[in-house]
Amino acid sequence: MTDKRINRRSMLKMAGAGTALAAASGFARAQCAPGIVWDETHEIIVVGSGGAGMAAAVKAAQKGAKDVVVLEKLAFTGGNTLVSQGFMNASDPVRQPRQGIKDSPENHMKQTLAAGDFRGDPERVRVLCENAYGAVTWLESLGMKFKDNVIQIFGALYPRSHIPALPKGQGYGTILSKAAKDLGVKVQTGVSVTEIIRERPFEGDVLGVKVTKSGKSRYIRATRAVVLAAGGFGANKYLRELHDPRVRGLGTDNLPGSTGEVAMAAVRVGGYLVGMDFIQSTPGAPAGKKMKLLLNFNVNGSIYVDKRGNRIVNEGERRDVIRDAVLGTPERYAYTVCDNENFESYDEVNRKAIHEGIKINEAWTAPTIRELAEKMGVDPDGLEKTIDRYNNVFVKNGRDDDFQKTAVNLTKRIEKGPFWACYTGMTVHHTMGGLNTNTRAQCLDWQGNPIPRLYAAGEITGGIHGTNRVGGNAILDLFVFGQIAGENAAAEKIA
Repeated sequence: MTDKRINRRSMLKMAGAGTALAAASGFARAQCAPGIVWDETHEIIVVGSGGAGMAAAVKAAQKGAKDVVVLEKLAFTGGNTLVSQGFMNASDPVRQPRQGIKDSPENHMKQTLAAGDFRGDPERVRVLCENAYGAVTWLESLGMKFKDNVIQIFGALYPRSHIPALPKGQGYGTILSKAAKDLGVKVQTGVSVTEIIRERPFEGDVLGVKVTKSGKSRYIRATRAVVLAAGGFGANKYLRELHDPRVRGLGTDNLPGSTGEVAMAAVRVGGYLVGMDFIQSTPGAPAGKKMKLLLNFNVNGSIYVDKRGNRIVNEGERRDVIRDAVLGTPERYAYTVCDNENFESYDEVNRKAIHEGIKINEAWTAPTIRELAEKMGVDPDGLEKTIDRYNNVFVKNGRDDDFQKTAVNLTKRIEKGPFWACYTGMTVHHTMGGLNTNTRAQCLDWQGNPIPRLYAAGEITGGIHGTNRVGGNAILDLFVFGQIAGENAAAEKIA
């Protein structure tokens, strides 16, 4: 009798290949190389033109790659980085000491791990925090401008958030596009990556990608590596509600390109997904309202209240805690209130949005707290009592007996009119789950082995932020691991 037994290792290998959205053997065979005719060839292919993708492309070119191409699904570059608020965390040896703030990469790492309930990979978090200030200075070397002070933004947990000089993510997009052009990086828009090509099903090198443009399919070869930086799946309603039914009914502030298909393509060649049910929501338009309006960036001097005028949470808390407090009100929305000093600290784009919100009765301003409450439809007595207690008990004494807001965020009274407020609902903002990677930004398979010549960075990856992403750490993630991916991709030998 001929021995056709399958050994245990083979069985495990086949079973593992089938996990994490893996496919049947015929499905997998479609991803292998035999018979493919390449339509074009480059040294490095970067998928996605957001912060992580452009950082990878620029860094790869700086490290000697001569032919780097960036493929972007949308008709314009920038990705979610372009529409982000742009704040970036880093322990800063220059700015923080001037403000009397003590910090270190170790402190940043400890807070990041704790904020994610210790579900983040400690080694990648260490790399993230140790390279944070280097990412700031690298961006500055390209022309990026940050303000001279740092603050604690919503969900950041500590005053280390760097403020871009230009509104939102405009500065990052501008300087990275210029650097890419100067270094000869090619950028193609309107190109959707549908498959990743590997030598054999779940084995061998990654060779390139299959794309569609204007309804036509093409095969693009990478002689060094492929870097995946296509973002998360926050714009995929089915996936986000599948993995966390609690977000059912919420909208998203993601661009429509964040649908997750590039991560799924990586799974089909052996990639493994982690943390897919860790989905973050942040303030946005309540159900039935039109605009996402924000007055909560600087937690020092802004508060969240309900319709009765009662404060509902520590404004400096984790983002998931704030989400639960807002959605836990009877109305499933709240309001953010601040004074004119806080309002004027925001950039012109956000101030303009508030003025637009006033026109449609989704934001309000008034010379007194009572008049503001009346416009908001909030109990005036309740809001006046809340503001008085906040100013004359908590800020005065540097201690929040109601919600334990830290003393560093209790230095600004809400007292300088006119006063401002807006609706605060919840919207899906960031997906912490995605492709498992290592500290070199290599994509890993189900056994933890690197998939040769395949890298990933940014929101397409999982396992860094754990259950809850610290505000200001997403932009940092893009530029730390985007650089790492680009540098290591450039170090691959040409096939």
